[in-house]
Order: sequence, then structure tokens, then C-alpha cells
Amino acid sequence: MSPAFAWSLLLAGAVVITSVVPLGAARSQADFSLADLSAPRAMFDRLPAWGKRASWAHQNSFEAFSLHAPAALLCLVAGVDAPVAIAAAWLPPLLRLVSTPAYVANVPPLRALCWAAGLLCSGLLYVEGLKAILSQA
Repeated sequence: MSPAFAWSLLLAGAVVITSVVPLGAARSQADFSLADLSAPRAMFDRLPAWGKRASWAHQNSFEAFSLHAPAALLCLVAGVDAPVAIAAAWLPPLLRLVSTPAYVANVPPLRALCWAAGLLCSGLLYVEGLKAILSQA
């Protein structure tokens, strides 16, 4: 059983957590106050354009994690050790580390490439995990 999948999950979770940093910076520019804690999404309209993109990037991090995590867990539980699967486990969190700044900086082609490659990697993990489960049956 390769620990690469567990490390990939840890890194993917850390990426979601770090995606709040640019959002926090944007909120500070939008005069975030304690009153905003009662409805933090209501201040979205006060965010600068890059801050809105930071908010979207943060939300996309959760979406990417929700696709990647079950795939990595499937490979971990199934005992996958294929090098292509290990590479596919590491790439999505690394791509998210590129995608978030690309999103905030408004570089759509790079952001789209990161999204598509991450999606492809997660799909590959599902395939490799399923192959491993079926071969054990």
C-alpha cells in the first residue's frame, strides 16, 4: 500500500485551507468587521474584482477536493501502487497551488488547464482504484 495517496489527501486538504489566504486579504480590503461574521457572504459585493475571484477560487478548492479525496481514498484502500496512479494523486493538489493564484490574477487559460488536468488525474485515480478492486474479486 503506497503512502503517496495518504500524503496526497493531506496536501489536498492543506491546499483548501491555504486557499482562504487570498480571500482573507480581499476581505481586509473590503473593510471586514465583526458585524460581517453574521453574514460573511453578504460582503461579497464589497470585495474588489480580484477578491471575488479569490472567493471563487476558494470555493473551487472545495469542489476539487470533493472529487479528488474519494479517488485517492479508493486507491489507498485498494492497494494501488501503479506509478501513473501515484503521479495522478500528487498532481491535483499541486495544480490547485497553481490554479488559485491564476484565478486571483485572472489568467483563465492557465486556470482552465489546471482544472482540466486535475479532473483528468482524479478520473484516472478512479479507474486505477476500480481496476485494483475488480482484480481482487
